Amino acid sequence: MKITDLAGPEISDLGNASAIEVGGISADSRTVNKGDLFVAVHGSRNDGTAYVADAIARGAAAVVVGREAHVEASVPVIAVDEPRRFLALAAARFFARQPQTMVAVTGTAGKTSVASFTRQIWAHAGHAAAMIGTTGVTAPGREDYGSLTTPDPVSLHKLLAELADAGVTHAAMEASSHGLDQARLDGVRLSAAAFTNLGRDHMDYHPTVEHYMAAKMRLFDTLLPRGAPAVIFADDEWSNAAIKAAGDAGLDVRTVGRKGAYLTLKRVEHFRHKQMAEVHIGDDIYEVHIPLAGDFQIANALVAAGLAMSTGVSAKTAMAALGHLIGASGRLELVGHAKNGALAYVDYAHKPDALENVLSSVRPFTSGRVIVVFGCGGDRDKGKRPIMGEIATRLADVVIVTDDNPRSEVPEVIRSEIMAAAKGAMEIGDRAAAIRAGVAMLSAGDTLIVAGKGHEEGQTIGSETLPFSDHAEVRKALEELDL
Repeated sequence: MKITDLAGPEISDLGNASAIEVGGISADSRTVNKGDLFVAVHGSRNDGTAYVADAIARGAAAVVVGREAHVEASVPVIAVDEPRRFLALAAARFFARQPQTMVAVTGTAGKTSVASFTRQIWAHAGHAAAMIGTTGVTAPGREDYGSLTTPDPVSLHKLLAELADAGVTHAAMEASSHGLDQARLDGVRLSAAAFTNLGRDHMDYHPTVEHYMAAKMRLFDTLLPRGAPAVIFADDEWSNAAIKAAGDAGLDVRTVGRKGAYLTLKRVEHFRHKQMAEVHIGDDIYEVHIPLAGDFQIANALVAAGLAMSTGVSAKTAMAALGHLIGASGRLELVGHAKNGALAYVDYAHKPDALENVLSSVRPFTSGRVIVVFGCGGDRDKGKRPIMGEIATRLADVVIVTDDNPRSEVPEVIRSEIMAAAKGAMEIGDRAAAIRAGVAMLSAGDTLIVAGKGHEEGQTIGSETLPFSDHAEVRKALEELDL
């Protein structure tokens, strides 16, 4: 592809680079091949211009840098206003193909479930559908485990092209605040988008909650085409701000939830393994049986239904599909139960609002005690640690504080910062031992929540990630203790 086609209308003058044929594009000098275009982006830790020489040595045909950069090179150097945005748009042009219907969901909690549920509703309607998010990629004939909520632009657009070539027509993806702020989704041709909620998260990246929200709202004010549907959960503290942002951007605002106008939730009955919800859509009333526990899962299901309906699925088909939903891995996932009937769940809750939601959600069907095992990750927002400690001891009957992914921090220090606000909590550093202790306490009517890591299959201690699964440890403890 000629560099003129890759650059697009954002660059009017390519100078002596205009005739260059580009064989690939990369922002990582280590992956550059002969004939590639290297884009030097400025990261939180590294400045891409420091790797220009390495990219050229590996065969880069040209280099893109920010206008403020001063780079001398033996190949053409192209200056742009926003290298990150250029990278995303160039990647979209290079790979070109995407599923015909693309939607994205942002918010602090619920993104994975909404993307998963949307895929399932589409599939129920007969579409070849995929989801892209924290748990990886799910598509017909494809199940890839992942780790990033929003992939880098080159990986993302390569993936979208692969999905389109495999016959996928509909794809739902998560849009993290990092991904939106760093323009990773720029170039994705969206048909609709959604907002779930906003709580405390990523305060190690965003200077304020307002900055965090503004990053989320790039999905509405920058990426979603004017007039496109914006599905917004109406019952969150930040819902009105999201509604205003979407309205100001000229979008078709569609609210869902108890205060929703597009899908209105009127009544909910909670059971141990399911919920019954009455949903009003215009003049029609649907009684929906959702086979998942937790009030927040109803919210996620309604947002997903709103996205599916906004992209062509009938209300009748969408409501019927909700009765067949399978929860996303590690999202209030029932992984076992004791012989006395006590339930054991694994949940990804690793931020205050999410922990509060999951503990509150199991209370209505717990006749005994709520037992929670959780920790906090290292090298992340330290301010949420005492907040989560307070939430756990306020909403659970038994609290066991353990290690999550301590990374480069001292595990004992992380636990002490949680314990400072977790009056009466137990402290067991070894996560496997903590899970075993929680399982051993289960009596009839109890509910155990192992929170924080969800679908993850490893535990990062220092610079090493060791194999570890909350699912496996819960099942192992139930078996060995013969409960």
